[in-house]
Amino acid sequence: MPTMWLSDSQKIGVAFCSGGGFFLICGVFMFFDRAMLAMGNILFILGLTIIIGPQKTALFFARRQKLKGTAAFFAGLTLILMRWALVGFLVELYGIFILFGDFLGTIAGFARNVPIVGPWIGVAVDRMGLGGGAQLPV
Repeated sequence: MPTMWLSDSQKIGVAFCSGGGFFLICGVFMFFDRAMLAMGNILFILGLTIIIGPQKTALFFARRQKLKGTAAFFAGLTLILMRWALVGFLVELYGIFILFGDFLGTIAGFARNVPIVGPWIGVAVDRMGLGGGAQLPV
C-alpha cells in the first residue's frame, strides 16, 4: 500500500487536527461543552503548527488579509475559555470562515468525488456557487 507524501511528524499533525475536529464536533453535540471546544481548538492549532511548521503558521495567521479572521478566531477561543461557549463558538466560526474560506472551493471539488453522495454534493455546491469552475480568471 503506498504511503502519503507526508513526513512522520506531519502525520502526527494530521492526527492532532483530526482529533481537534472530533473534539469540536463532540463539543457542539454536547450542547457547547466548554472543555471539549477548548480541547478541540488547542489540538487543531497544535496540529496545524506541526503540519506546516511554526513560522508558516505564524505567517498564515498574521497575513494582512487574515487579521480580521485571526482576531475573531482567538477572540472566540477566549470567550469559550471565559464560559461563553455559544457566543465564543459563533465568533470563532466566523473567524474560521474568514481564515479558511479560500479552501472551500478545494474542499468542494474533493467532495464531488465521494463515491455515493458526490453527485448530490456537486449539485449543492453549484447552487451555492462554491465550485467556480467556469469562472477562471485568465
